[in-house]
Amino acid sequence: MSKTTKKKQTPTAKGKRKPVRRKSALKPKSPVVAEGAGDTAATMELPPAPFDGAKSTIPEVLPVLPVRGSVMFPGTIVPLGVGRPASRKMLDESLPKSKIIALFSQKDEEVEDPSVDDLHTVGTAAMVLKLIRQPDDNISLIVHGLGRITLEEVTQTKPYFKARVKTPTERSGSGKKFDAEVSQLRDQANDLIDLSPSAPEQATTVMMNIDDPGTLADFLGANLALDVEQKQDLLEELNIAKRVRMVHVHLSSQLEILRLQEKIQEDVQSSIGETQRRFYLREQIKAIQKELGEDDTGADHTVSKLEERLEEADPPDKVKDEATRELERLRMIPPASPEYSVITTYLELIADLPWNKASKDNLDLQRARKTLDRDHYGLDKVKRRLIEYLAVRKLNPEGRGPILCLVGPPGVGKTSLGQSIADSLGREFARISLGGIRDEAEVRGHRRTYIGAMPGRIIQELRRAGTNNPVMMLDEVDKLGSDFRGDPSSALLEVLDPRQNNAFVDRYLDVPFDLSQVIFIATANYIGNVPPALRDRMEIIDLPGYTDPDKLIIARRYLVPRQVKENGLTPARCKWLSSGIKKVIENYTREAGVRELERQIGSVCRGVAAQVAGANNGRKRHKAATIDDDYVRDMLGPEKYIRDLDTRTHLPGVALGMAYTPFGGEVLFIEATKYPGKGNVTLTGQIGDVMKESASAALSLFKSRADDLGYDVTQLAELDLHIHVPAGAVPKDGPSAGTAMYTAITSLLLDIPVKQKLAMTGEITLRGKVLPIGGVKEKTLAASRAGVKTILLPARNEPDMEEVDAQVKKKCRFHFVENVDQVLKLALGKINKRKK
Repeated sequence: MSKTTKKKQTPTAKGKRKPVRRKSALKPKSPVVAEGAGDTAATMELPPAPFDGAKSTIPEVLPVLPVRGSVMFPGTIVPLGVGRPASRKMLDESLPKSKIIALFSQKDEEVEDPSVDDLHTVGTAAMVLKLIRQPDDNISLIVHGLGRITLEEVTQTKPYFKARVKTPTERSGSGKKFDAEVSQLRDQANDLIDLSPSAPEQATTVMMNIDDPGTLADFLGANLALDVEQKQDLLEELNIAKRVRMVHVHLSSQLEILRLQEKIQEDVQSSIGETQRRFYLREQIKAIQKELGEDDTGADHTVSKLEERLEEADPPDKVKDEATRELERLRMIPPASPEYSVITTYLELIADLPWNKASKDNLDLQRARKTLDRDHYGLDKVKRRLIEYLAVRKLNPEGRGPILCLVGPPGVGKTSLGQSIADSLGREFARISLGGIRDEAEVRGHRRTYIGAMPGRIIQELRRAGTNNPVMMLDEVDKLGSDFRGDPSSALLEVLDPRQNNAFVDRYLDVPFDLSQVIFIATANYIGNVPPALRDRMEIIDLPGYTDPDKLIIARRYLVPRQVKENGLTPARCKWLSSGIKKVIENYTREAGVRELERQIGSVCRGVAAQVAGANNGRKRHKAATIDDDYVRDMLGPEKYIRDLDTRTHLPGVALGMAYTPFGGEVLFIEATKYPGKGNVTLTGQIGDVMKESASAALSLFKSRADDLGYDVTQLAELDLHIHVPAGAVPKDGPSAGTAMYTAITSLLLDIPVKQKLAMTGEITLRGKVLPIGGVKEKTLAASRAGVKTILLPARNEPDMEEVDAQVKKKCRFHFVENVDQVLKLALGKINKRKK
């Protein structure tokens, strides 16, 4: 018995994992149960012993032993580990009277103290053949399954279960079809045993000695690598024909898996053998060709092709010398060596790079200007700079390419301008997105010593462009990052330096490449995020946001025709009026660029397309649509943005400031209120430290000038002030809101409202001076878009008016102030001193 227990008869396997191992994996790690653990079973496949009803009659009432992680089948002999105190007590009290017990599997093997509801209702009556007590008080049993039983009624629950059981009647199969199924099941089991390398030798003999189909199905079900629920389904099936078919399905599935695994193993061995055979034959061919003097093998042919391509590329002498050395190494290395492919890839890169290939510049200045005007409206400064470059190029063909940096808010056309520049010059265009790049190797490349090394993005784009003088756009240069892998912005210093980039060395290429003919155009939303050393190497060109009239022209010339075409419409079917475009600009967008404007125009065009196609439910089918302001509101819904300057600034304590952000200019409402308190000041609106200091300086300045304004400063000791900058979810900082904060505090405490549609900007000092600020162009554009009519600027910013848009100058009145007295006079009017 012990010998048979150790060597299990296993007719099935899954790959190299035998059913015994798989079952063990679904059960507790040790068959000996520790104190407090549940009962476990590890199936031990032995020859089935038929149940002799005459010798072993199953009593009507049996003690119940819950089993988890396994299912006991009739005719099998298995070991059980018993560790629960209730189960040990049951064995101690029941076995002296009868060796037959009832085994029922748990529905959930994780339950430590199962109730009757936790047990399946179909189990197996088993005879205890042997009991072994372990040193740790656990008990090991060897039991023999006698027959199926069903749990009819629980007669005892404490200290262990007793139940009235019944032996169910099984329905046997008959007929030729049933006989064929049993025969096929037996054949498949034999095949499974043959495919299992570690199956017991007597497994086939045992199976062939089983004549009864039901017993055969139970024997195979006990030994197949099935989970508990699948085995329980087999145990509960009383129709032998159905049980045979269920086992047949599981057996076929595992047999198919074994056959596939065997085929994979054969393919792998065949592949290894074929590789060795090819290597041996290749070496023989080399030896024969060497004797015959024929050296043009496959590897030599590859080297010859590379040599031809390198001659065609005609790189500089230094590069050619390096390539020649690598070619000599390649001839000495066998093709099977990993180094062979590395050198081949490197030489292919050298052969593909455009060492002497350049596009011919279009030096027709008028044609270049027309091309730029065709694609972009405005941007005169950029266009003028490119025309100047072409003029210099015409006079000095050997001049270096410019390195420009276009700075402006999103949506003003920085990225698309690069393609237009390339078209106007007749050059190839390459774009590199630098946003989020943190690895220096993205720019300089990886050394070839690393697995999977690649050249940097600069060299890769030159290879794709096919010329050594493309227009190369470095997009989002202000969003470069840095970490432990290096600083990409530092790697760009050499690329963007006209004095150095004629000998740029990529780490993968490891030879110099001339970048001096490349026109580099960087883009950024905020130049402050660009490192100073990198900023110093570029010519900064500011691209301001567009005014409403500019947006109207851009929409009519570019955006509307493009969206009409993309949505399958024609100008006749979708006619946009100026009133409709103005409605979108004023009430559905608030941006410096035109990206959101194009999205909203596209949304209206899609609605028109749905109407034209008759796909818009609830609307009549139209052949054409005229887009006016009412039509826009009908398609886009309620207005998203309403210009409410008058309603928000008519009360004392509210002033309108101006700010500059990476996304363009903005107007800020500075609100102040007072209430009884102890002289405290509260600042809200997610403002930064510099802005908080401006608020403190504004309050101190008011206190120092309170007498001149006719205000009793002692009243502040009984008041608390609250200064708030709305749009609290948006961070704000900077000193330029000083004049607006001082004006808001003064307006509140003197109870004088600020004049309507008036905005201001400027830093203040404790002596009342107004200092200059930056971003005048962007701030004035934002104020103009918001409907401001009067703008107060520091006197020292008057020279910056040259950069202010002409339409803004025409629309707004500008006043230049040197101190806060002038600010109050313009913002509040004449101040009547109150009696103290």
